[in-house]
Amino acid sequence: MLKTPVIHPTIMEVLARSGHFAQVVIADGNLPVGAMNGPNSTTVHLNFKPGLLDALTVLEGILEVCPIQGAIVMEKPSEANAEIHLAYKELLGDISWSEMERWAFYDQIRDKTTTLIIQTGEQRRFANLILTVGVVKMAEESSF
Repeated sequence: MLKTPVIHPTIMEVLARSGHFAQVVIADGNLPVGAMNGPNSTTVHLNFKPGLLDALTVLEGILEVCPIQGAIVMEKPSEANAEIHLAYKELLGDISWSEMERWAFYDQIRDKTTTLIIQTGEQRRFANLILTVGVVKMAEESSF
């Protein structure tokens, strides 16, 4: 039995084989993940029912087991609400952050560097998040 915060076997297996610069996607319940699979991606469905599991819970778990160096969200229309982006920024802290046009964002998900797509039951709009895996730093490497 695992003693890590994340115990989902497929998620742990894919994260274990995802190296530096691999992409992990946390998808909301609206993203058509079947059309988003890239050549190296594995999809895990955690969307049992609307709201379960939500994207922030999944992000918290990923951050406990995997170093993240960057994040990309989809640009929202000016009239839309994307408060979840603020929550993501708060959880992610000081990492590279960018927004991408909708169709470019979808293409980025399909990129060969995407290793994992986690579909959540998240119902908030514009909650899709692409994470870039970082490196595990040694104690003596804390300055870079």
